[in-house]
Parts: sequence; C-alpha cells; structure tokens
Amino acid sequence: MNMRKLVLVTLLVVSTLIGCNPKTFRELSKSEIEAIKKYSKSINSKDGQYHVLIMTDQGNMVVKLYNETPLHRDNFIAKVKAGFYDSLMFHRVINNFMIQGGDPNSKKAQPGQALGNGSAAGGLIPAEFRTEQGIYHKRGVLAAARNNNPEKASSNCQFYIVQRPAWRTTQLDSTIVQRKLVLNDAQKKLYTTMGGTPHLDGEYTVYGELEQGFDVLDKIAGTKTNKSDRPETDVRMRMFVLSEPKLK
Repeated sequence: MNMRKLVLVTLLVVSTLIGCNPKTFRELSKSEIEAIKKYSKSINSKDGQYHVLIMTDQGNMVVKLYNETPLHRDNFIAKVKAGFYDSLMFHRVINNFMIQGGDPNSKKAQPGQALGNGSAAGGLIPAEFRTEQGIYHKRGVLAAARNNNPEKASSNCQFYIVQRPAWRTTQLDSTIVQRKLVLNDAQKKLYTTMGGTPHLDGEYTVYGELEQGFDVLDKIAGTKTNKSDRPETDVRMRMFVLSEPKLK
C-alpha cells in the first residue's frame, strides 16, 4: 500500500470512529437521536428549504428558513451546526406577543441576571425586509432581534418567534390608527385570521416560520416571568438541522 492510500484509509477510519456527522456538533443523547429521526420524517425535505428542530424544556418545535433572506438563513444555519444555541435560554417571553432567545450570555446566567445584550463574534446582519414578497410578521414567524441602529441591521444571534394570536377586526383597525400603520388587504386578512405583529413589518427581518409546535410556542409564551420578562423557570433550547437543500 502506497503512502497516499494509507493516509486515505487512516482518515476514513478516524472519521468512522468519531462518528463524524455534518449535522451534529457533539455526541447526541438517545432522546435527541430519536427526536431528529422522528421530525426528519415529518418534514418535506425536498422543498428546497432548510428545516431546523428546536428542542426545549417545554417541548419541540420545527422551523423552516426562507431562501428569500439568504444572509439571515446562512448565519442561522451556521450557528445551529456549530452548536452555538446549545443550552441557551428563551430569555425574554411576553405572552400574546413573542418569545425571544439566542443571547450567548444566557448559557451560564445566574437566576435573575439581566439578559438580552449578548452577541456572537462578528458584526450585524444587514436587514432583509421582504414585505413586497408577502413575508410579514404573521403568527409563528422566526425573526431577528436588533438594537436601535439606524440601518435596522439584525443581531447576529438573537431571534424571536411571534406568538400573537388572531386580532379582532376592531382591534386591528384601532391599532392601525394608533400606530399610523399602512396595511394592505393581504396583511389585514393575515392578521385577523392567523395573528401576528403588524407594527413590526418593515422594522425587523423575518427569515423563517414555525411548521410544527405551535402548542409549545404558546406554552413557553405562557410561562410565568419576572419584571424583565425573563421566565422564572429557565427554558433552554437545543437545535439540530433536519434537512439541507442543494442551493444554487
């Protein structure tokens, strides 16, 4: 056997022994393996979109990412693959609004510690508003948190999932007047049938949506919180990529 073949065989053996898998970043527990198998079978893996499993203390959710927002999609997937979100908390929870997580400072946070200002290495993600393509803040969307920068660029790690249920028509009409919103007919129908947060359209980037686990979303949103909207009982997350499309 020549040296080149020996090296190739050695690399193959090492990869097999360590259980090399591009979708995982550490050894998985039995429950994680079972959940990944279960939810991998429940999604449409041929739809050309990334699908991600979010496991939490309150149950599991599955999100799909939009190809219309490639900067946010690729940033999120890279962090999921790297295990960035492993054991982080949903640190800000407001019932009938949204649940927010992704602050790296939450991984080892002490009880009552203020959270929400943490970020990952690197800069902000340029805004990718896609309202002209019908991507709005409907109930269940995955969107990027941000600070008050004038470009409305996104945090490179913190995200939220909209939980607000359907509006009554009179409620929405009142909010439109109070906030001086301009909504088209599609938005009005969306918010009065599915729910969502219309005042965030064009302000924060939406880059995915919940496919499964709306009951879990509501359960987390209903968690008892302190004055800073942090759950009194920590709600931690683990994320795993379920499918990877072949993007052009």
